[in-house]
Amino acid sequence: MYSFDMVRPTSVADAVSALGQEDAQALSGGQTLIPTLKQRLASPSVLVSLTGIADMKGVCREDSGDLAIGGGTTHATVAAEAASIYPGLAKLAGGIGDPAVRNRGTIGGSIANNDPSACYPAAALGSGATIVTNNREIAADDFFQGMFTTALEEGEIITSVRFPVPEVAGYAKFEQPASRFALTAVFVAKYADGVRVAVTGASENGVFRWTEAEAALSSNFSPDAVAGLSLSGDDMISDLHGTGAYRAHLVGVMTKRAVAAAS
Repeated sequence: MYSFDMVRPTSVADAVSALGQEDAQALSGGQTLIPTLKQRLASPSVLVSLTGIADMKGVCREDSGDLAIGGGTTHATVAAEAASIYPGLAKLAGGIGDPAVRNRGTIGGSIANNDPSACYPAAALGSGATIVTNNREIAADDFFQGMFTTALEEGEIITSVRFPVPEVAGYAKFEQPASRFALTAVFVAKYADGVRVAVTGASENGVFRWTEAEAALSSNFSPDAVAGLSLSGDDMISDLHGTGAYRAHLVGVMTKRAVAAAS
């Protein structure tokens, strides 16, 4: 690592002010940032820790019925406290990484990083969630803009994420064994006005909605509804773990499993 200063604000306002310093970078759970610093792939002069901001932690049901989760809430907390409200989301959180990762990593950090194989972006997009920052509210459909790219502006912080609670939801992940990231995974959520299907781990453009599957499942919410559907492997990630065609095939398999899990 290169040397840096550490700032530990206790309010969102103080964190935003600290991030205004030159070469400052936010630090939440640090599950991606710390390894990046160790490899000297980043060299911020100031790290602004968000872990001491109490207003950014916790899980609650709002009057609207939505599930609100603070941006600084750990995966383990989501897995435990969202289970009675949004079991599909809680199960996803409980399957991220290992216990060490789940007790340090945060939902806000994961969504802000938008790793193309991360779990939470699929949950947010598949739920039609709203990402709340210190400045504004951003619909998930507008938030994720490509691999490691989001609508966040410089110095903007995810303070919470609001999830509309579906009738049923399911998540199916084909893990890369070493990292436990998704080689390909699918999140499916059924609402009164239709079904949303979000895919992570597969596309070169990051998390995306599979609209063809959404239409089929909105008419018939069963694994059989997507049996005849397929995706092209042209824009899929191709690496030593699997070709684009293989990942495209896995999207169909994981969608069926996600629907079965929801049912």
